[in-house]
Amino acid sequence: MKTSLFIAIVLLAGCTAGIIHGLVNLAIVEPYLDTAIGIENEHLFATGEAENTAEFQAEYAAYRIWQKGGQLLAGAILGTSIGALFGIVFGFSREVLPGTGFIKKSLFLAAIMWATLYVIPLLKYPANPPTVGDPETIVLRQALYLGFIAISGFGALGFYQIYKRINKKFLAFVGYAALVSAAFVIMPANPDPVTAPEDLVNGFRITSAVAVSAFWLSVGVILGALWQKLQPDRIPQSKFSN
Repeated sequence: MKTSLFIAIVLLAGCTAGIIHGLVNLAIVEPYLDTAIGIENEHLFATGEAENTAEFQAEYAAYRIWQKGGQLLAGAILGTSIGALFGIVFGFSREVLPGTGFIKKSLFLAAIMWATLYVIPLLKYPANPPTVGDPETIVLRQALYLGFIAISGFGALGFYQIYKRINKKFLAFVGYAALVSAAFVIMPANPDPVTAPEDLVNGFRITSAVAVSAFWLSVGVILGALWQKLQPDRIPQSKFSN
């Protein structure tokens, strides 16, 4: 393995996919965030916690411009981090992944990680816009979500190891399904009720899912294409060999 080339491929794939995720967020998710934050502001005005003044609106507009401008940077940083994990897993598992080329292998792995690290946790703890939830429960909600990701992700890894060692392969899938089902039952529900308008919540969830799916599709295609083109695992032939 050419270590420097491997690192470059992994970081480039993750960073590029992260930027794509940021662009998709800007295009389709941010409008729902604008609406959600607008509802929050109206609540502040109604309760007297803030006044609807020109100064408030100017500060809010400047903040949102800064926030939106950071989408691409945040996407690149997060994408690089997740891409590094994806690349390491791909590097170790590429020989056993199904598919005739590295792009298909990479896409298959991306689909698995998308399902175990995003879709399954999302079924338990769906994404909600900023208007949903008490600020005092943010830490708890994040801990629950990250905990479910850990259970699903490490569970998939553990049962994959079992899958390789047993003859009755279906038992590994049954075991993983049982683990996730138990987590669904045991772990508490979201502590905050969803009080935002239904169309806002559903629109936010759908567009957020599209953005995250775009990331996993992108990182799978980009890493697979770069790997197939540059072949960092190719062992150079010695000039002294016959």
